[in-house]
Amino acid sequence: MTKVHAGRKKDLAALSASESNPYAQLPPRQFWRSAVAEPGPLGLRDLHRPAFRISPRDHIITAGSCFAQRLSQALLRRGYAWLDAEPAPPMMRPETARRYNYGVFSTRTGNIYTVALLRQWLEWAFAPRTANPEIWQDADGRLRDPLRPAIEPEGFETPAALQTARARTFAALRRAVRKADVFIFTLGLTELWYNRDSGMGYPMCPGTQGGRFDPERHAMKNLFCDSILRDFEAVLALLEKVNPGLKLILTVSPVPLTATAAPDCHALVANTYTKSTLRAVAGEAARRWPQVDYFPSYEMIATPPMRGMFYTPNLRNIAPEGVEFVMKAFFDCYTGSAEGDAAGDGGASALRLAEAGDELVCDEMILDFYNAR
Repeated sequence: MTKVHAGRKKDLAALSASESNPYAQLPPRQFWRSAVAEPGPLGLRDLHRPAFRISPRDHIITAGSCFAQRLSQALLRRGYAWLDAEPAPPMMRPETARRYNYGVFSTRTGNIYTVALLRQWLEWAFAPRTANPEIWQDADGRLRDPLRPAIEPEGFETPAALQTARARTFAALRRAVRKADVFIFTLGLTELWYNRDSGMGYPMCPGTQGGRFDPERHAMKNLFCDSILRDFEAVLALLEKVNPGLKLILTVSPVPLTATAAPDCHALVANTYTKSTLRAVAGEAARRWPQVDYFPSYEMIATPPMRGMFYTPNLRNIAPEGVEFVMKAFFDCYTGSAEGDAAGDGGASALRLAEAGDELVCDEMILDFYNAR
């Protein structure tokens, strides 16, 4: 069997040498053996060639799923101008501010897991009168904002207080988008809960972080590439209108789903659907629009060559070594230096706030509570 195999390889080599084809001139980085198998996971090089570069002078904003928080922390540590457009009150302690979702993303939106929710946030921020006024009420009478139910741990006392806080975040988001040079958005989920009557999308299923679930009013849809790309096109049209020079870097979160509400679907199968769909969307967006680039943080953590070595024992959280591995590659790719520019001024107070807790602020993790019951 081995001799037949060796002979076959010899025949193929002779055949390829005698014919001209596109593969004959490809560099080593485009072959699995020389680019992946031989160097091994820690020897990967030239993984991505960016569409543009970033510098410490660029104003950078972040939003999306939990993993986007790692990027904001890394930007601050390396002296880049991560824009905190909605800072915490001056006298608030860093750990308290983080608990109230200050300094987590560039504005106090909470997790934005889907492009559909990003579109909703942007459209309502730039036209606040069109925002849905829906409010959730807890059993104790406290109120929650369905757009970001976890940002006030104890809820709001009055509708006016809730609307004032929402208006403040809308204004911060407008400022952030208009001022930013680079927008980093991390795609996280395809499952979207929404209101059947109004069409309003929610970051989490009603009843998990506030509100009450009503099967007559609330439903889940599992988004696919076509609808996600339509939402993304609408997002880009809005951004182009208010900030024509804005560049976007997309990443796909390597953090697996906590749970799936897809009917009769295993969590592993649902996660594969989600991540493959989002990866396809990110690649297509980068191909279609020149202001969009995709950075392969997902591939650096979750693909077979990495052998799961950067996941903690729960196979979901990313170990610090994995985060640093991705961040060094990101800065080497977009700045030419794995360490960034330590002399820059990313904002000392924002850095203290970002580092107030090691754990990510991840709304989806609450779903694991129902698994333990």
